[in-house]
Amino acid sequence: MRFGRNGSWAGALALALALATAALWTAPEASAQSSVRPPSNAVTNTPSEPGSAIPFDGLPSGGADPAARYEGALAPRGAASDSEMWRAVRQGETFTSQKGGAMGARLIQTEAAGWDILRNRLLPKWSLWAIGGVLALLAVFYLVRGKIRVDAGMSGREIERFKAIERFGHWLLAGSFIILALSGLNILVGRDLLLPLIGKEAFTTLTIAGKWAHNNVAWAFMLALAMTFVLWVAHNIPGKTDLKWIAVGGGLLVKGVHPPARKFNFGQKLIFWSVMILGASVSASGVALLFPFETSMFGSTFAKVHAFGLAEPLASIGLVVPASVTPMAEQQFALVWHAIVAIAMIVIIIAHIYIGSIGMQGAFAAMGSGWVDENWAREHHGLWVEEEREKAREGRGARGAAGVPAE
Repeated sequence: MRFGRNGSWAGALALALALATAALWTAPEASAQSSVRPPSNAVTNTPSEPGSAIPFDGLPSGGADPAARYEGALAPRGAASDSEMWRAVRQGETFTSQKGGAMGARLIQTEAAGWDILRNRLLPKWSLWAIGGVLALLAVFYLVRGKIRVDAGMSGREIERFKAIERFGHWLLAGSFIILALSGLNILVGRDLLLPLIGKEAFTTLTIAGKWAHNNVAWAFMLALAMTFVLWVAHNIPGKTDLKWIAVGGGLLVKGVHPPARKFNFGQKLIFWSVMILGASVSASGVALLFPFETSMFGSTFAKVHAFGLAEPLASIGLVVPASVTPMAEQQFALVWHAIVAIAMIVIIIAHIYIGSIGMQGAFAAMGSGWVDENWAREHHGLWVEEEREKAREGRGARGAAGVPAE
């Protein structure tokens, strides 16, 4: 049979396809009927026990000396388990680390999740509620009671209420506290309230400046706190006279009621001791934050709670006191406590500012010029006026104790 050039190529292609089809058709049957025998030196890889892994070279990972077969990064860890190691990491165990510091050897602090919720969600919310609440109460009080005025009217005669050193200590304390309160509130709630209003760049600049002021003005606050304590502690010891003031609510709720009081009435004594105690506490926690991992204020306190057997009674009312505190937890306790005490002080000082300014006629002059109207002094601090007049008769009283004309 003769083929042309094109016919020859077509015939060859058809023959090749036929041979390939025949090979594929017969291959499964031939495979089923064939028997493959391994070489005589082959190794049978059989697990020594259920569940054991077989490495690529056929040796079980639990062999007598697996390290002899591997070197470097491929060397097995023997009985060590990565899952056990990471479980220990998650539970807060410490390891050998090249990083310095008290927390350098600890990778994960699981309990910090609760702290994060308290610090970033609950504290800002509670703080705003507390501040908003006291402002609302004062607004209602002002609408109901109005400005507390001098019932007898201003006399035109003045008596020295506070000396220059006392006013200096007061304003140093007040001024530093206002700076600390504003900068601290910005750190606590500024990202949610202020950032959307002024933008990222302005907020960043303000926060950096506020942080610097907060860290440095704190020392002026602590100095003023100690100064005012020394100046006024003798006048703020509670006495029997305070009971009469308490019985009538200081005359704040009813017009024409003026309970006896010395240099400081019971309400002012409450302010004084609140500021001293809370101020000392916020200062201590602030120092712990300024010098991280250098103090153990909360760890020592909690240890004493357990030593005196108070942990179980507190736990029965839901207050669980840990027996030990890690360095990081110490800082977290300090930060939360610092914020709580500071908010309490802000609430108290807002009420103090109200009564010393728009809430009471003639009150601001006491810390403004240091001199107050004689009738104001008689109505709010009658016993103190008598004491100063007695001293004036003896030649040792304050200037104007007998009353001098106002300029």
